[in-house]
Amino acid sequence: MPLTIALLLGIVEGLTEFLPVSSTGHLILADRLLGGVGEGHASFDIVIQLGAVLAVFLHYRKLLVDRAAGVLRKDPVAIRLLYALVIGFLPVAIIGLLVRRAMKQYLFGLMPVAGALIVGGVVMIAVERWIRAHPERPALDGLEHVTPKRALLIGLGQCAALWPGTSRSMATIVTGQLSGLSTATAAEFSFLLALPALGAATVFEAWKARHELLEGGGGAALGVGLVVSFFVAWAALASFLSYVKRHGVEPFGYYRIVVGVLIVAFLR
Repeated sequence: MPLTIALLLGIVEGLTEFLPVSSTGHLILADRLLGGVGEGHASFDIVIQLGAVLAVFLHYRKLLVDRAAGVLRKDPVAIRLLYALVIGFLPVAIIGLLVRRAMKQYLFGLMPVAGALIVGGVVMIAVERWIRAHPERPALDGLEHVTPKRALLIGLGQCAALWPGTSRSMATIVTGQLSGLSTATAAEFSFLLALPALGAATVFEAWKARHELLEGGGGAALGVGLVVSFFVAWAALASFLSYVKRHGVEPFGYYRIVVGVLIVAFLR
């Protein structure tokens, strides 16, 4: 893979990983536009998610250190967040292992991505409007409100993101909203849930596709993709949280629909 293409894919990954627009879907679209095909490119797209995972570590380093120390002190708030992350991670870990092969065979294409983008956009708009129409409904702010039950619901919702184009952020934020969390808290838990979810997927895919990724000097391209995705995701993460607190996620729903329709119209 040329380094310029690795750089562009790193930018796409970093920009879209934490936005509810599907990083995998955008990477598949970028691969098609840039001429990339094959197992190696699909694996590259997954592995460079590690850059985004590291960006979460950096952004939430104080929270993570404090919660880790709290777990050692047996602080109930810290322990409950740890349980919530484990519970939220387990559904996608189990189902992902079961459907991984079929997913890559049948769903890593433009039409499945377009369908998921459009449907997900409609869902996001509908949920945001429903929430605004019911102002009396509680919107709990703060990670301490992520109970094991809410974490399980969010984890089950995250499984929908195994379909490329759905978006892990979209699925977890929407289910978090429906469980009673504020949009900002649902987004924050979504980002923290990326640590085990994306971390496990990245390590698994890197090991399975290590030969395809590293052959012919591929390590340099992989390094560029990882570094670029890290810095771009780090910048995008804070900006997205600030935006969501003011505007919600409905605008991203319209963006998804437009991109999905354009894929169907021009790139099928």
